[in-house]
Amino acid sequence: MNSSNISSILQRVREENPLVHNITNVVVTNFTANGLLSLGASPVMAYAPEEVADMVQISRALVLNIGTLNKDVVSSMILAGKTANELGIPVIFDPVGAGATAFRTDMAQLIIDKVKISVLRGNAAEVANVLGEKREIKGVDAGEHPGNHLELAMNAAKRLHTIVVITGKDDVLTNGETTYIVSNGHPLLTKVTGAGCLLTSVIGAFAGVEKNFLSAALSALTFYGIAAEKAIEKVGNVGPGSFQIEFLNQLALVSPEDIHQFASFKQL
Repeated sequence: MNSSNISSILQRVREENPLVHNITNVVVTNFTANGLLSLGASPVMAYAPEEVADMVQISRALVLNIGTLNKDVVSSMILAGKTANELGIPVIFDPVGAGATAFRTDMAQLIIDKVKISVLRGNAAEVANVLGEKREIKGVDAGEHPGNHLELAMNAAKRLHTIVVITGKDDVLTNGETTYIVSNGHPLLTKVTGAGCLLTSVIGAFAGVEKNFLSAALSALTFYGIAAEKAIEKVGNVGPGSFQIEFLNQLALVSPEDIHQFASFKQL
């Protein structure tokens, strides 16, 4: 993978306008929809068990996010996920807050047991708790977590037979064999509610046009981080409100030339 490949996948997202079906949490729905629209993808949020299977059938990717969950939503997620599996549609899973409560952890593990996941995206504590390894998490927020993120990501990818993305100061993504570190981004992303959740949906948009899901995830992470960096260039560190608005602008404005100039990733 190189910056030209990433630019090409970004252009395909904008040209093909993939429909991304999000079963996500109530906190981030608006931001997720606006972010996908800014990128050039098309968002839909459908939760009712009576329609999720039908919605999946016309979508290019399915994003499952357990930020605000209950058993009915989980049932809809599993129904949608199984439909996506049958149709060969990628499923991107964000186990928000796994480890915060036993119920949340159990539901995350149930989804992974019932649905074939194409990409798992979370912070280190969430991914560890999905695997049954205890790491402290505060509510649904990530803090500084000790441990080797690279080792955790590779272990998770091998055990779950999926691509794993662990986001942090540097992002790690791997299929268990090929591994990348992405250094694009900015700390102010952690001050915007839903920035991680939107990233998961952006990965879904890229996976909707690129069947090599490791390449799709790498492209999404790099693009997303560059958008954050360019937003900071525009507004400075004035605060998360101004940053959030400009970040949405930059999701629409990041160009192939920006990718070539600012992409910062390496294969291990």
